[in-house]
Amino acid sequence: MKKVVLSVVLAGGLFVTPTIADAALGDQTLREGMRHGDVEELQEFLRSEGYFTFHTSTGYFGEITRSAVRDYQRDSGIAVDGIAGPQTFSSMGVTGATASSGSGDWITYESTLRQGARGASVRNLQDALNSVGHSAGSTDGIFGPKTADAVRSFQRAEGIAVDGIAGPQTYRALNGNSVVKSESTSSNNNSSSGSSSSSSVDSLISTAQSLTGTPYVWGGTSPSGFDCSGFLQYVFNQNGKSIPRTVASIHSASTSVSSPQRGDIVFFETYTSGPSHAGIYLGNGQFIHSGSSTGVTVSDKNTSYWSQRYLGAGRM
Repeated sequence: MKKVVLSVVLAGGLFVTPTIADAALGDQTLREGMRHGDVEELQEFLRSEGYFTFHTSTGYFGEITRSAVRDYQRDSGIAVDGIAGPQTFSSMGVTGATASSGSGDWITYESTLRQGARGASVRNLQDALNSVGHSAGSTDGIFGPKTADAVRSFQRAEGIAVDGIAGPQTYRALNGNSVVKSESTSSNNNSSSGSSSSSSVDSLISTAQSLTGTPYVWGGTSPSGFDCSGFLQYVFNQNGKSIPRTVASIHSASTSVSSPQRGDIVFFETYTSGPSHAGIYLGNGQFIHSGSSTGVTVSDKNTSYWSQRYLGAGRM
């Protein structure tokens, strides 16, 4: 049986998606949001089998790769979860891979999830809840009322605070349960695959969230440290979109929108007049950014601090 493993991000620490230097394909479980040479090898294999149709192997595990993995798993008659773990590698004939249970298909705690959240972390949570008998419905990556009800049901059963929010305590409780992933009977997982813009936004946000915990560095433009505009430029560049380097120039280059949607850039006036800080809007008032005192983190633009400094939103 596969286990749910808690990996808590320490305050001010750097959350790094599991990677292994010079590792061979099959040495680690690969899932959405990861960037690694092993992902590129996986994409090459899936391409050779006719499942990965993107024009180049990128090494980034986004929605296109997840869909390809799911299609391969379905045709191979194994559990369909869009995650390349031991069972998938064994089916591929990867040397050293084993389909035995309990060998490393993990769900990790990256940030507290609540109603309105979206993305790969929500999908993983839904998958885990479904597997331990608390139905979150289809694993569509959208934290809606059904997922919140499933979280509350699980919390009630475990005797922990019942609030419908998946935080460290909920993940610790999940860590004590054995999880066997199974194929969802719903086709909703792929319902948005026909929308390239939706997939692009999901990929953009997945990239941003994978950098949570990266420290703030003035002038920083890499995962070793970002300033706010360096973070934005890096995330967009990783998703094939070139944007200017400074907040002011990004503001000038964007198209103003009256109400931000997921993937839009929200601008703030902080240490100087005009746009001087920015982040990527996640929905439900949340945005991800590189703060000078927090590093890459998720904040709420409706708090007193940010609401007083909010200038508006733009779309690239």
